[in-house]
Amino acid sequence: MTQPIKPHPLFARFYAKLAGPALEKAGAAEHRGRLLAGLTGEVIEIGAGNGLNFPHYPPEVTRLVAVEPERNLRALAQDQAPDASVPVEMCDARAEQLPFPDASFDAAVVCLTLCSIADPHAALAELHRVLRPGSQLRFFEHVQADTPAMRRVQRVLDTTVWPRLMGGCHTGRDTQTAITTAGFTVTGVDRFAFPPTRIPMPAATHILGTAVRPPPGGTR
Repeated sequence: MTQPIKPHPLFARFYAKLAGPALEKAGAAEHRGRLLAGLTGEVIEIGAGNGLNFPHYPPEVTRLVAVEPERNLRALAQDQAPDASVPVEMCDARAEQLPFPDASFDAAVVCLTLCSIADPHAALAELHRVLRPGSQLRFFEHVQADTPAMRRVQRVLDTTVWPRLMGGCHTGRDTQTAITTAGFTVTGVDRFAFPPTRIPMPAATHILGTAVRPPPGGTR
């Protein structure tokens, strides 16, 4: 039986009031625009947070299902939904157990969320299941660092204070490998430090890109 989501009200307020706006000013809005450009049809976004992606969806998206299990962030996103650029349906569900039939969506979006999902491999398997063959997964995530020294720092943080302080976030997940392991074919990826800083930060390494659920008989 799936365990219920543990609420993180303090982190939700911190993210909505401070961390989220600071990241937008540092350039996150531009990356969100790149992430979502060209999407069409029915789209599912897991870990929608407080709805920061909503204004960036193109009008060709006819339905957006925004999955957010944290009730405080979901309430904030619900407040933003009427002003979104596309029709939004908020959904209280876990990414590891999506309440949708197979092959339900034309695209899926993960944005700064796989770091905090309890089982990202299960979540990616569920996205693979609910996507129609040939459909895209769009991803923008902070990931495992490039240098051995920073990866050691990430391991220490991820096994001590970071997840408790940051709403379950982990700094050092190898998300690109997890995407391919789930059955997706990565078709493009940009790897960069964000936000730009001269001081090395444990959650600075990001990837932004696209992957495809191959059609039956297609290559991985």
